[in-house]
Amino acid sequence: MLKYKKSISLLALLPIVTLPLWSGTAIAETLKTKSFNIKITRNCQEGNVTCNNVTYYGRSLKTGASVRLTGKTVHKTCADGVTPCRFLGYEFRNKQYLYRVTQEGLLQIYERNRLILEEKGILAS
Repeated sequence: MLKYKKSISLLALLPIVTLPLWSGTAIAETLKTKSFNIKITRNCQEGNVTCNNVTYYGRSLKTGASVRLTGKTVHKTCADGVTPCRFLGYEFRNKQYLYRVTQEGLLQIYERNRLILEEKGILAS
């Protein structure tokens, strides 16, 4: 992660004309709870309603341990049962664990089908 931050700071030294080359379509959000800092990045083209390439990077504020996962957006379907209507949040899997981040800023972690952690946080774009 630090190498990435250093390379971004070096971009600040480049002429402004080159900056649009780095204006990719990834959309990032952060969730801060009492125990975790989480960065969620949608790696799909802007304008896509659904995205099956979402990155979760979470760091424990207590231990400093981190995890990086790939997941997807979750939506409620419309009346036709197919079209995505309302955005609900994100889901990420790590072996027997399921991580959910809701639109309301709730972090839920399940082990198999049992809820083992739930924390409300502040979600920011």
